[in-house]
Amino acid sequence: MTEIRFVIFDMDEVLYDYDHGERLRLLAELTGRPAAEIDEAVWGGPHESRAEAGHPDTAEGYLRQFGDLLGYPIDFDTWALVRKRMMRPRHEVLDLVRGIRSGTDLALLTNNGMMLKAALPVCAPEMLEIFGKCAHVSAEFGARKPDPEIYRRICARYGHAPAETAFVDDKAENVEGALEAGLSGHLYSGPEGLRAYLQSLHLI
Repeated sequence: MTEIRFVIFDMDEVLYDYDHGERLRLLAELTGRPAAEIDEAVWGGPHESRAEAGHPDTAEGYLRQFGDLLGYPIDFDTWALVRKRMMRPRHEVLDLVRGIRSGTDLALLTNNGMMLKAALPVCAPEMLEIFGKCAHVSAEFGARKPDPEIYRRICARYGHAPAETAFVDDKAENVEGALEAGLSGHLYSGPEGLRAYLQSLHLI
Protein backbone atom coordinates (compact mmCIF):
# COMPACT_ATOMS: atom_id res chain seq x y z
CA MET A 1 0.00 0.00 0.00
CA THR A 2 1.27 3.47 -0.89
CA GLU A 3 2.28 5.54 2.13
CA ILE A 4 -0.27 8.24 2.95
CA ARG A 5 1.35 11.67 2.97
CA PHE A 6 -1.74 13.92 2.74
CA VAL A 7 -5.04 13.74 4.66
CA ILE A 8 -8.13 15.79 3.79
CA PHE A 9 -11.00 16.23 6.24
CA ASP A 10 -14.57 17.38 5.81
CA MET A 11 -15.80 19.85 8.43
CA ASP A 12 -19.55 19.66 9.21
CA GLU A 13 -20.67 16.42 10.91
CA VAL A 14 -17.05 15.27 11.11
CA LEU A 15 -15.11 17.92 13.02
CA TYR A 16 -18.20 19.85 14.17
CA ASP A 17 -21.79 19.17 15.02
CA TYR A 18 -23.95 20.88 12.41
CA ASP A 19 -27.49 21.95 13.33
CA HIS A 20 -29.32 23.26 10.25
CA GLY A 21 -32.54 23.50 12.25
CA GLU A 22 -30.89 25.92 14.67
CA ARG A 23 -29.71 28.07 11.77
CA LEU A 24 -33.26 28.19 10.40
CA ARG A 25 -34.61 29.07 13.84
CA LEU A 26 -32.13 31.94 14.21
CA LEU A 27 -32.86 33.25 10.70
CA ALA A 28 -36.61 33.04 11.32
CA GLU A 29 -36.14 35.00 14.54
CA LEU A 30 -34.08 37.59 12.67
CA THR A 31 -36.37 38.03 9.66
CA GLY A 32 -39.85 37.14 10.90
CA ARG A 33 -40.22 34.62 8.04
CA PRO A 34 -41.22 31.00 8.74
CA ALA A 35 -38.27 28.64 8.97
CA ALA A 36 -39.64 26.30 6.29
CA GLU A 37 -40.06 29.23 3.91
CA ILE A 38 -36.45 30.31 4.51
CA ASP A 39 -35.20 26.78 3.97
CA GLU A 40 -36.97 26.53 0.63
CA ALA A 41 -35.92 30.01 -0.51
CA VAL A 42 -32.23 29.73 0.38
CA TRP A 43 -31.48 26.00 0.18
CA GLY A 44 -34.34 24.63 -1.93
CA GLY A 45 -33.01 25.79 -5.27
CA PRO A 46 -29.69 25.61 -7.13
CA HIS A 47 -28.11 28.69 -5.60
CA GLU A 48 -26.26 27.08 -2.69
CA SER A 49 -24.82 24.28 -4.81
CA ARG A 50 -23.67 26.83 -7.38
CA ALA A 51 -22.05 28.91 -4.65
CA GLU A 52 -20.25 25.80 -3.38
CA ALA A 53 -18.83 25.40 -6.89
CA GLY A 54 -17.60 29.01 -6.96
CA HIS A 55 -20.53 31.05 -8.33
CA PRO A 56 -20.43 33.70 -6.93
CA ASP A 57 -16.70 33.62 -6.39
CA THR A 58 -16.37 36.20 -3.59
CA ALA A 59 -17.64 36.47 -0.02
CA GLU A 60 -19.33 39.75 -0.89
CA GLY A 61 -21.15 38.20 -3.83
CA TYR A 62 -22.26 35.26 -1.74
CA LEU A 63 -23.56 37.55 1.01
CA ARG A 64 -25.56 39.62 -1.49
CA GLN A 65 -27.07 36.46 -2.96
CA PHE A 66 -27.88 35.09 0.50
CA GLY A 67 -29.60 38.35 1.50
CA ASP A 68 -31.62 38.42 -1.72
CA LEU A 69 -32.80 34.83 -1.22
CA LEU A 70 -33.48 35.43 2.45
CA GLY A 71 -35.48 38.56 1.59
CA TYR A 72 -33.67 40.39 4.35
CA PRO A 73 -30.44 42.39 4.36
CA ILE A 74 -27.80 40.52 6.33
CA ASP A 75 -24.30 41.72 7.13
CA PHE A 76 -21.08 39.76 7.54
CA ASP A 77 -21.10 39.75 11.34
CA THR A 78 -24.71 38.53 11.58
CA TRP A 79 -24.17 35.77 9.03
CA ALA A 80 -21.00 34.62 10.79
CA LEU A 81 -22.65 34.67 14.22
CA VAL A 82 -25.58 32.57 12.99
CA ARG A 83 -23.15 30.07 11.44
CA LYS A 84 -21.12 29.94 14.65
CA ARG A 85 -24.19 29.31 16.80
CA MET A 86 -25.27 26.32 14.69
CA MET A 87 -21.89 24.59 15.13
CA ARG A 88 -20.21 22.78 18.03
CA PRO A 89 -16.62 21.55 17.86
CA ARG A 90 -16.12 17.82 18.38
CA HIS A 91 -13.09 18.00 20.64
CA GLU A 92 -12.29 14.28 20.61
CA VAL A 93 -12.16 14.27 16.82
CA LEU A 94 -10.17 17.50 16.67
CA ASP A 95 -7.63 15.98 19.05
CA LEU A 96 -7.29 12.97 16.73
CA VAL A 97 -6.51 15.31 13.84
CA ARG A 98 -3.99 17.20 15.96
CA GLY A 99 -2.30 13.89 16.76
CA ILE A 100 -1.56 12.90 13.17
CA ARG A 101 2.15 12.33 12.80
CA SER A 102 4.38 15.21 11.88
CA GLY A 103 5.42 15.16 8.26
CA THR A 104 1.88 14.40 7.03
CA ASP A 105 0.18 17.29 5.26
CA LEU A 106 -3.37 18.14 6.33
CA ALA A 107 -6.16 20.06 4.63
CA LEU A 108 -9.80 20.90 5.21
CA LEU A 109 -12.27 20.64 2.33
CA THR A 110 -15.88 21.59 3.00
CA ASN A 111 -18.67 22.10 0.45
CA ASN A 112 -19.24 25.80 1.03
CA GLY A 113 -19.11 29.15 -0.69
CA MET A 114 -16.56 31.89 -0.24
CA MET A 115 -18.49 33.50 2.61
CA LEU A 116 -17.63 30.65 4.95
CA LYS A 117 -13.97 30.91 3.95
CA ALA A 118 -13.98 34.55 5.06
CA ALA A 119 -15.93 33.76 8.24
CA LEU A 120 -13.82 30.79 9.45
CA PRO A 121 -11.98 32.88 12.06
CA VAL A 122 -15.36 33.61 13.68
CA CYS A 123 -17.20 30.35 13.02
CA ALA A 124 -14.48 27.78 13.39
CA PRO A 125 -11.23 29.15 14.85
CA GLU A 126 -10.07 25.58 15.49
CA MET A 127 -9.87 25.10 11.73
CA LEU A 128 -7.32 27.86 11.39
CA GLU A 129 -5.38 26.60 14.40
CA ILE A 130 -5.12 23.09 12.91
CA PHE A 131 -5.11 23.67 9.15
CA GLY A 132 -4.03 27.31 8.79
CA LYS A 133 -4.02 28.37 5.15
CA CYS A 134 -4.90 24.78 4.20
CA ALA A 135 -8.52 25.25 5.37
CA HIS A 136 -10.48 25.28 2.11
CA VAL A 137 -14.04 25.63 0.86
CA SER A 138 -15.05 23.89 -2.34
CA ALA A 139 -15.70 27.21 -4.10
CA GLU A 140 -11.93 27.79 -4.25
CA PHE A 141 -11.61 24.84 -6.62
CA GLY A 142 -14.52 25.60 -8.95
CA ALA A 143 -16.18 22.26 -8.16
CA ARG A 144 -17.89 20.56 -5.24
CA LYS A 145 -17.83 17.14 -3.65
CA PRO A 146 -18.51 14.43 -4.84
CA ASP A 147 -17.16 15.49 -8.27
CA PRO A 148 -13.88 13.51 -8.58
CA GLU A 149 -12.28 16.57 -10.14
CA ILE A 150 -12.25 18.51 -6.86
CA TYR A 151 -10.13 15.82 -5.21
CA ARG A 152 -7.69 15.83 -8.12
CA ARG A 153 -7.44 19.61 -7.93
CA ILE A 154 -6.70 19.77 -4.22
CA CYS A 155 -4.12 16.99 -4.54
CA ALA A 156 -2.46 18.86 -7.41
CA ARG A 157 -2.40 22.09 -5.41
CA TYR A 158 -0.39 20.38 -2.68
CA GLY A 159 1.76 18.26 -4.98
CA HIS A 160 0.47 14.91 -3.77
CA ALA A 161 -0.66 11.98 -5.89
CA PRO A 162 -4.23 10.79 -5.18
CA ALA A 163 -2.80 7.39 -4.24
CA GLU A 164 -0.89 8.93 -1.32
CA THR A 165 -3.90 10.90 -0.11
CA ALA A 166 -6.63 9.96 2.39
CA PHE A 167 -10.05 11.59 2.66
CA VAL A 168 -12.58 11.60 5.52
CA ASP A 169 -16.24 12.62 5.12
CA ASP A 170 -19.60 11.74 6.65
CA LYS A 171 -21.39 11.42 3.29
CA ALA A 172 -21.02 8.18 1.37
CA GLU A 173 -21.28 9.89 -2.02
CA ASN A 174 -18.37 12.20 -1.15
CA VAL A 175 -16.18 9.28 -0.12
CA GLU A 176 -17.15 7.45 -3.31
CA GLY A 177 -16.10 10.47 -5.36
CA ALA A 178 -12.72 10.47 -3.61
CA LEU A 179 -12.27 6.75 -4.27
CA GLU A 180 -13.10 7.31 -7.94
CA ALA A 181 -10.36 9.95 -8.05
CA GLY A 182 -7.87 7.43 -6.64
CA LEU A 183 -7.76 8.49 -2.99
CA SER A 184 -8.15 6.30 0.07
CA GLY A 185 -11.43 7.10 1.82
CA HIS A 186 -13.13 6.74 5.18
CA LEU A 187 -16.86 7.21 5.79
CA TYR A 188 -17.02 8.91 9.18
CA SER A 189 -19.48 7.46 11.69
CA GLY A 190 -17.73 8.25 14.97
CA PRO A 191 -14.37 8.94 16.59
CA GLU A 192 -13.50 5.31 17.25
CA GLY A 193 -13.91 4.34 13.61
CA LEU A 194 -11.81 7.32 12.58
CA ARG A 195 -9.13 6.41 15.10
CA ALA A 196 -8.99 2.85 13.73
CA TYR A 197 -8.74 4.14 10.15
CA LEU A 198 -5.91 6.53 10.97
CA GLN A 199 -4.10 3.78 12.87
CA SER A 200 -4.50 1.44 9.90
CA LEU A 201 -2.66 4.05 7.81
CA HIS A 202 0.03 4.43 10.51
CA LEU A 203 -0.85 8.10 10.87
CA ILE A 204 -1.35 8.02 14.65
